[in-house]
Amino acid sequence: MKSSLLMNISIRRATVADIDSIITWQIAMAQETEGLVLDRATVRRGVTHVFESPNLGYYLVADVEGQLAGCMLVLSEWSDWRAGMVLWLHSVYIEPPKRKMGVFKAFYECVKKSVMNDSKLRGIRLYVDKSNKSAASVYRKLGMSSEHYELFEWMVGESD
Repeated sequence: MKSSLLMNISIRRATVADIDSIITWQIAMAQETEGLVLDRATVRRGVTHVFESPNLGYYLVADVEGQLAGCMLVLSEWSDWRAGMVLWLHSVYIEPPKRKMGVFKAFYECVKKSVMNDSKLRGIRLYVDKSNKSAASVYRKLGMSSEHYELFEWMVGESD
């Protein structure tokens, strides 16, 4: 599961050795995108659980010029309409100095290649905060569409 672009970017499945980096990136993302301060111990439990339960999904990490640059969580959702799995891209974080270098594109192309090569996989989805115009622009440039669905959610403790 490797991918390379212009800058010597490689994508690989994360290992337990990457857990501390993933935790740091998830905490940074929450602060940056939503102004949330996450509890490190809770995030550690959440990230570690993915490694302990591979049926939930897996993390990918990006290496740019020999240094880790970010991560992405890939989760599966069964589509009864398509009789196959749709992969959801979650928890994408790229370190600020490595942004706009093609790292997300490398993540996306890696997952897209997996979908194209596996008849049980039907597509890719992700969600983006409506105010994150920069990310939405990147997704459109890669050929993704925002025309079909609108996301609704309810989370314990956030709204009653």
